[in-house]
Amino acid sequence: MQEPQDTKQPKRKSPRATFHNYSGGCYFVTICTVEKKHYFGTIINNEMHYTKIGRKAKDDLEQLPMRIGYCEIPLFVVMPNHIHAIIHITQPHEPAKEEIPVTRSALSVIVGLYKSGITTFARRNNITFGWQPRYHDHIIRGVTDRNRIADYINNNVARWADDCFYSLPTSQMF
Repeated sequence: MQEPQDTKQPKRKSPRATFHNYSGGCYFVTICTVEKKHYFGTIINNEMHYTKIGRKAKDDLEQLPMRIGYCEIPLFVVMPNHIHAIIHITQPHEPAKEEIPVTRSALSVIVGLYKSGITTFARRNNITFGWQPRYHDHIIRGVTDRNRIADYINNNVARWADDCFYSLPTSQMF
């Protein structure tokens, strides 16, 4: 007689720092499209030209703090195949149970809401689109770190050809 197989997926190792709960602080977040496809637009003469979904990605980043009271996004950039944002999570009061989930950090909730909003928009508008499954974050540690990241975000479009996410757009994207 065969032993029943364990059908549970192995637990994925988290890329998050174990010494931090991600429910308060300042973070540099990068979220990429699936296979780094140029869904959000193209850069011509150091200027980002948005597709319909690229405009939605930009608008949703601007409006996210209005939807999530403990979230501030002082700086962001939408690139052809990824976004960078500084996300500041504040907790000026003791959070209500529904504000900060126990099983997920505030940062993961914010990123999840953002990603699901863009995905829903794409589906409703018959736009082929997908996100990379995870996101990258960096805990911002002080003014020098924040200034370096702000400079990177502010100059990202102008430095597109040197960006680690740079690629030429595929013809089917436009």
